[in-house]
Amino acid sequence: MNWIYFFDLCGTAVFALSGALAAGKHRMDPFGVIVLAAVTAVGGGTIRDAIIGATPVFWITDPNYIAVILATVVACLIFIRKPYKLSNKSLPIADAFGLALFTVIGAEKALSLELSGMAAVVVGLITGVGGGIIRDVLCRQVPMVLRTEVYATASIVGGISYTISLQAGMGNMTALSLAMLSTLIIRLSAIHWHLSLPAFDLKTKK
Repeated sequence: MNWIYFFDLCGTAVFALSGALAAGKHRMDPFGVIVLAAVTAVGGGTIRDAIIGATPVFWITDPNYIAVILATVVACLIFIRKPYKLSNKSLPIADAFGLALFTVIGAEKALSLELSGMAAVVVGLITGVGGGIIRDVLCRQVPMVLRTEVYATASIVGGISYTISLQAGMGNMTALSLAMLSTLIIRLSAIHWHLSLPAFDLKTKK
């Protein structure tokens, strides 16, 4: 079984769910739910493939990604009928799992193309946060990655963990698991304990 491909589809489903939840929170119609779920799920990977020249992008050549997105949206529309009853942490938690999965997928793809370790970390970051940025912009919110929340930091740590683990001689699956776990622990800890980075606050004189 190709575990990288399996994790990629899982990440697609999780990010599609976070997009659908965001759409429900903003009372969008079914078409809006599909659009927001899709751009959240494949936005980061699309930017990644365009940057590293892996064209045509992955979801164009493999319809399974679109099928996963549509299935996730349909399930969300059927089983989650009252979004306002969900916990306020539902969207951030779903997003955290997507971030962990896509960070390592992006880093793995960069290394498979023989890019440097530093480039792999950056590509992993772009893959992890790209879809969320598009989602938040469409919802007219400041993207999570630009707020004081510990978000991009978790992705960077995951990317570094993955590249260092491989350089240390660990197997690919062990390195993937360790990187996803480190990203997830940092992000979920930040959500639970409301951890944040200091804000860059320039106050102007009145």
